[in-house]
Amino acid sequence: MNHNELGKWGEQFAAEYLEKNNYEIIERNWFFAKAEIDIIARKDNELIIVEVKTRNSDFFGDPQDFVTPSKIKLLVKAANEFIISNDLELEVRFDIIAILKNKTQEQLEHFENAFYHF
Repeated sequence: MNHNELGKWGEQFAAEYLEKNNYEIIERNWFFAKAEIDIIARKDNELIIVEVKTRNSDFFGDPQDFVTPSKIKLLVKAANEFIISNDLELEVRFDIIAILKNKTQEQLEHFENAFYHF
């Protein structure tokens, strides 16, 4: 599986996991300016912005370590735009779903409130 295929597979795997856990998927791969939100979901009265990180090895650190401050800024900007353009009155939460997938394992970790926006 190449890098792009792995990423697509990971997003699908994450979306299925969220649906199983009573999240409603609103959008996938939503773009604004230079930012892409992998998954926008809703649960209860919260809008959940989900960044999916899929790796085939944890050799270089945990997948969630790859979300940089500049990436977070872009996600926050995109999330704000999504909320404004859809006229939503919801609390917003930023989650990371970290997936490790290779020949020997398939592991998913869901980090709720992975970072805060300002």
